[in-house]
Amino acid sequence: MPNFVLSTLTTFASGVKAGFVRKLRQTEAVQERFLRQLIQVQKNTELGQKFKLGEIRSIDQFRSRVPILPYSSYEPYLERIAQGALNVLTADPVVYLTLTSGSTGKKKLIPTTQRSQAIFRQASLTSMGFLNEALGDRGLQFGKMLVTNSPALWGHTSGNIPYGPASAGLLRMNRTLYEQFFAHPFAAIQANSSVARHYLCLLFALREPLMRGMVANFPMLNLRTCNYLEKYAEDLIHDLEKGTIADWLELESSLRLQLEKRWSAVPARAKQLREILQSEGRLTPKLVWTNLAFVANARGGTSDFYFERFPSYFGDTPVFGAVFSSAEGMFSLYPDVNSDDSVLAIDSGFFEFIPQDQWEIDQPKTVLATEVKSGERYRILTTSYNGFYRYDIGDVIEVTGFYQQAPLIVFRHRQGGLISSTTEKTTESHVTEVMRSLQQEFNLHLEDFCVTLSDCDFPARYLACVELSPHAVLPDPQAFLASFDRRLQEANTHYQISRRDAIPAPYLRILAPGSFAILRQRQLEKGVPDSQLKFPHISEDRNFLSGLTVAQEIRLPVEA
Repeated sequence: MPNFVLSTLTTFASGVKAGFVRKLRQTEAVQERFLRQLIQVQKNTELGQKFKLGEIRSIDQFRSRVPILPYSSYEPYLERIAQGALNVLTADPVVYLTLTSGSTGKKKLIPTTQRSQAIFRQASLTSMGFLNEALGDRGLQFGKMLVTNSPALWGHTSGNIPYGPASAGLLRMNRTLYEQFFAHPFAAIQANSSVARHYLCLLFALREPLMRGMVANFPMLNLRTCNYLEKYAEDLIHDLEKGTIADWLELESSLRLQLEKRWSAVPARAKQLREILQSEGRLTPKLVWTNLAFVANARGGTSDFYFERFPSYFGDTPVFGAVFSSAEGMFSLYPDVNSDDSVLAIDSGFFEFIPQDQWEIDQPKTVLATEVKSGERYRILTTSYNGFYRYDIGDVIEVTGFYQQAPLIVFRHRQGGLISSTTEKTTESHVTEVMRSLQQEFNLHLEDFCVTLSDCDFPARYLACVELSPHAVLPDPQAFLASFDRRLQEANTHYQISRRDAIPAPYLRILAPGSFAILRQRQLEKGVPDSQLKFPHISEDRNFLSGLTVAQEIRLPVEA
């Protein structure tokens, strides 16, 4: 792609971002206007008539008349939409049904319309505008990106509506926009095999001089791409040198032919990479793309744990959160790099927040975007053009401040994503912070971890299950376990209180190498797309880690 096209697109994105920032000065008015417009559009839908949306004249009326409903209340409507029924939840025709991964809960179908996709597209452009500005402030340059998400559909409903993962819907419906930013042909991500898709994206990106960023849904997936770069270094260099595409890749013949027409030898680049491999012993993104300017993936929640391993692959490359979103809606945008703070996407949905003292109430009282308080945690509700109203996705966020008049928020954990031996309610954010600190304290990299509960103690004891990274050594496991116990007490006061007499001392279980690869494979076999692979770092399911080999179990001295 010529440089001027990329420059034009980034300039346009900067303009979209500037318009969004102006809206942030009038957050209350923008939110009210969004809700009024949405009600006007949706009032004559089947659900809109049930809620009598046409009679609603204020935000307070909306909150009093429209109940907060679980996903199960929408399922009957979605079944009819899948069969082809119109004007059920959305006035606009449903053009795609997002099937959520189900990696941390039940799979759900979420309607997508051209209007809802346009909102996601604008948010993406706003995000690019923020990123372009943040990089410019640091003397870095925005450019093409390596993206390995698959655009493959999973099928069509009886009403002939395509369905699949959210990323596939975004890529297919916005292909013209997104492929302008790819450091590889769109055809590269059409490979069915995950290995082939990553290999092809790496191969083409290695010869792209404008390559500037790596993008994935989650940090773990960016690390996986790094592992592929290491593992297939020799093959990639060979293909660059000879102008071939590895014959061992699982590719449809038509796709291979299409890619081969766009491929040619780059012996000078191959020579350069071989010298790096010989001198450094491996290829990493920072070594092979000296102009790498950013890494984009989710931030907040469990991300900090994986970020501990980023420097060995990316050096000091800025890490950008891009957007905080789900199939149900766009929640917030990241205004800067290397920050977990994101600004509420006030023109992408209407938002309400449930304070902690209302979490156990069936129809809780909510506060609005301008009424939240810094330092407080809330569950976030969204009303958007996918036909869901006051929808509680279960995400717990913390308000960390304000950007103009809009709140800055950080995703902390999913409601219900906790474990309790008694009543202490330890969350993913608690254990993630503990494990991140332990990696620093012991100068140790963990491949991954999961904290669960024993099934033969009452009250149950905590089991800290970890897999060490290749070549990592933990010389004093008991000290590690003692520090885990101490740090968890510091992070969760309720755990500290219960540990004094009720909860027995935790055990540390060092799992055999490859254990978390087995867990990921189990998810793939359940139908979770590889671009959405994630799993809980805490689990009350006593069988979640069943079948994995425990290489060593460590107990504190008093428990030996």
